[in-house]
Amino acid sequence: MAHIFNVSELTASIREVVEMHFAFVWVRGQVTNLSRPGSGHIYFTLKDEQAGLQVVWFKNVHPASRKQGTDPAATLENGQDIICAGRIGVYPPRGTYQLIAELVQEQGLGDLFLAFEALKSRLQQEGLFEAERKMKIPFNPERVGIITAPTGAALQDFMRVAEDTGLGSKIIVYPSLVQGDKAPADIARAINRACREDRVQVLVLMRGGGSLEDLWAFNSEEVARAIAGSHIPVITGVGHEVDTTIADLAADLRAATPSHVPQHLWPRRKDLWVRLDEQEMLLMHAYKRFLKTREEQLHSLSRGLGWLSPVRQLQRRQEQLDSMEQALKREGRDLLDVNMRMVQDLESRLRGKFSQDYWEVRHQQLDYLQQTLKSRAVNFLDDRENKMFFVAEKLESLDPYAPIRRGYSLVTVDRSGKFLRSVKDVSPGDDLEITVIDGQIKSRVRED
Repeated sequence: MAHIFNVSELTASIREVVEMHFAFVWVRGQVTNLSRPGSGHIYFTLKDEQAGLQVVWFKNVHPASRKQGTDPAATLENGQDIICAGRIGVYPPRGTYQLIAELVQEQGLGDLFLAFEALKSRLQQEGLFEAERKMKIPFNPERVGIITAPTGAALQDFMRVAEDTGLGSKIIVYPSLVQGDKAPADIARAINRACREDRVQVLVLMRGGGSLEDLWAFNSEEVARAIAGSHIPVITGVGHEVDTTIADLAADLRAATPSHVPQHLWPRRKDLWVRLDEQEMLLMHAYKRFLKTREEQLHSLSRGLGWLSPVRQLQRRQEQLDSMEQALKREGRDLLDVNMRMVQDLESRLRGKFSQDYWEVRHQQLDYLQQTLKSRAVNFLDDRENKMFFVAEKLESLDPYAPIRRGYSLVTVDRSGKFLRSVKDVSPGDDLEITVIDGQIKSRVRED
């Protein structure tokens, strides 16, 4: 089933489509039905041979025309040929559309507009405005070149806003005419001069607001080609936000007005301080993490060094020796106890099987065997004890500090930490550390 619109819905849909597709248009025609009510607004119809268009000029909503020094209420007349620029709007109460004018120019200026469109089309076909050829504007540049009239208000507006941005940059002004027949050549010469000198990182082409005729120098082919040929990125800040020139299209970046240019060049100073504070906090956190990691590594290395030290190794060897001694004594006692129990068992069994005489003979034999067994047990224990003492003496001989206690000294090489065993282990200029019984002595190897 087809949707049935009510009047408001349909009008709203039409308004959305119209205002979206005709956000800003130029229209040429003749003024008719001119009306100036007490509100100060101006209403008229713009007509040609075949159609008419309702136009409204709202009071105080036409800054560009005020900058031109024109007063539409005083100059517009029925039958006058003009060019209007503005947006198409729909007026729902009446269901009509109208042009909400932002700029009104006499028909003579329409020729300039046609020339502007012709040059724009030709340069666009050559690819002069393509995004691929535009250069990136450097972030927070330290050297900025300004091409403008030194006494113009545009430069003053730029400097006033620039005071609150960045952290200080060098600004070089290239004086140039910005209005009149000689202005295009003067602007092109200033751009070429800046490129030859190559003293700046970015160029700014500026001029305050004015009429289409006032801004015509920035609609010249000469200026457009100078901008396109510059190896230095170019920003334009020409006129007001509604003014778009050929120079704007050729530039690497367009600012709405001269006072908007600093916003594209430098960040706001307070934003820089915020970023600096954030980076400082990140740096402090990273530094604390770094210190914590190094402390953990140092602690781990300290534990490892303590485990590998000669004193610690001697302690471990002594513990092993004590453990072996205890184990040897236990084995000796266990062996003697086993043999004694065997002898007692045999004696008991023999007493039960043989006579008294036989037992006397066997007793004598057992006494002999017992004495032999005791002698061998003692010999076994003596042998084990001798081996234990030998191991102890050998372990003690490995103690690097034992010779020191006997009057010798211990020499280490500082650069490697190794013990000095041969003259081949050192070179002239090496630092040595000599350890004696009561301290260390630093020395250095000299050449013969």
